[in-house]
Amino acid sequence: MKSGNLKDGPGGQTPARLIDARIRDLDDWRGPVLARVRALIRQADPGVVEEWKWRGVPVWSHDGILCTGETYKNAVKLTFAKGARLEDPTGLFNASLEGNTRRAIDIHEGDMLDEEALQALIRAAVALNTRQPAG
Repeated sequence: MKSGNLKDGPGGQTPARLIDARIRDLDDWRGPVLARVRALIRQADPGVVEEWKWRGVPVWSHDGILCTGETYKNAVKLTFAKGARLEDPTGLFNASLEGNTRRAIDIHEGDMLDEEALQALIRAAVALNTRQPAG
């Protein structure tokens, strides 16, 4: 796993350390969920780059943004930058469905996440970002 460029990181900390701190600071169910999602993303794409953008949003990239990991009071939201272009045969996307670019997965307390399906979405997002233009 590579460390991405620091975006709005206080004290010169790396994005990975800032994400570690965010996980530690979440003192309820959201911390373990964000940690698990992060581990699944790293397993699905060992070349993923972690970034810290927009004043505190974890971002996972590979030749462009794959997804963000925002935390809200009632959800951990994974927003896929090009989600509308990804096949989602298991129906993981359950938010931001009306747009023609992004799609999101809202994970609420007690939800069971289909980990294999999430990893398949990550791999599909990597494939989409790394496609070479025809020609």
